[in-house]
Amino acid sequence: MRQSEEFAGPRRRSAQTALAILVVVNVMSQLDRQIMNVLLPKIQTDLLLSDAQSGWLAGFAFAICYSIAGLPLARFADRGSRSALISVALAVWSAMTAVCGLARSFVELFIARIGVGIGEAGCAPAAHSLISDHFPRSHRGRALATYQLGVPAGILLGSIVGGSLSDHLSWRSVFFLFGLPGIGLALVVRGVLREPVRGSFDGHADPGIEPLGEILRFFGRRAAMRQILTAATLHTLAVGAQVTFNFTFLTRVHDLSGTQAGIVIGLLTGIFGGIGTYLGGWLGDRFGARDARWYLWWLAIGAFISIPFSIAAYLSPSTPVAVVALSLSVVGSYFYTGACHVVAQSLARPRMRAITASIMLFSMNLLGFGIGPPIAGAISDALGGEDALRYALALMNVVLLWACLHYVLAARTYREDLSAEAACAAARNEPNLV
Repeated sequence: MRQSEEFAGPRRRSAQTALAILVVVNVMSQLDRQIMNVLLPKIQTDLLLSDAQSGWLAGFAFAICYSIAGLPLARFADRGSRSALISVALAVWSAMTAVCGLARSFVELFIARIGVGIGEAGCAPAAHSLISDHFPRSHRGRALATYQLGVPAGILLGSIVGGSLSDHLSWRSVFFLFGLPGIGLALVVRGVLREPVRGSFDGHADPGIEPLGEILRFFGRRAAMRQILTAATLHTLAVGAQVTFNFTFLTRVHDLSGTQAGIVIGLLTGIFGGIGTYLGGWLGDRFGARDARWYLWWLAIGAFISIPFSIAAYLSPSTPVAVVALSLSVVGSYFYTGACHVVAQSLARPRMRAITASIMLFSMNLLGFGIGPPIAGAISDALGGEDALRYALALMNVVLLWACLHYVLAARTYREDLSAEAACAAARNEPNLV
């Protein structure tokens, strides 16, 4: 039976319902991440933090335990109930977001952010695995891109609502308001989100959990997997640094208020970032049907064309020019947010999908998001701080150009790696129907 015929009726509706729930959860995740970036100017003033300290707080404090905890939690997701894990994770990170509002020093806030990272570590790998089992490969690009729309949507809401609240309330109160609703949502998720059969759309028999040694050998055998991992990590390092400091950039360099900066960041990321996120998946599905390498070529194209707009945004003395250029740069730079995971999930076997997503996210968050903001903050401090932040953010585009090279290298072997994995499945009596 063709996959298009299998993916119909109740099965399609169940998949769409699960995707809708996961998008809402992802929005909540991004809200609780973004609010730190929005509140950084106030926190810096209250706790007397430098740009470098702010980068460690917004980036590394979250990323270190998010990355480390993600591996064992993903291992659990490949063994047990992914829906249960997601609901518990949501409750934990929401509670820890509220706890951020109780912090009285840099160290206390750093520890609270670690708690947020541990909670959020249980969500994305399990969500990627669920989506990949709910949708056939011909629909996964759009499905994973739709899930990743929670990123710009969460940033939009977090920036606009958080920015407005920051002008009227203390930063501690805003943390409370953002954290507590997620605990109630966790109960709803636990009762509604269901588990699909693993690997049913890929024609794989479910052999049980893959040994860790086999997973490591899998990454070693597949050059495309290694290159997409490197490219996505470098991409995140550059974009993560910029996203972390964009709010501070607009308030410090262009003298926008918290409300004004929140609206700008929210709209440019929510609208243009959403367009870029969905386009990355849609273009991959459309052109990838003829040649799978287009999934990767589009990521390189999007990142490359975003660079001149990004540089213009940070170096222009004009606020309107900066806003327009930043909006355009976001479209191309967000192509990768969902599509890079499509490549990884297409290569992975059913019982290693969550751990594959976790390895991707481990590198992207620990080395990318965890180190990118501190690097940009340190460059800004070294250049004198204040308006020098613009030059630090512009320089991060060198890393984005580096990422483009690895997307192209990944494309060179992607088709061969897909064929090789299909042959391995056939040798294990797991005929690949895709």
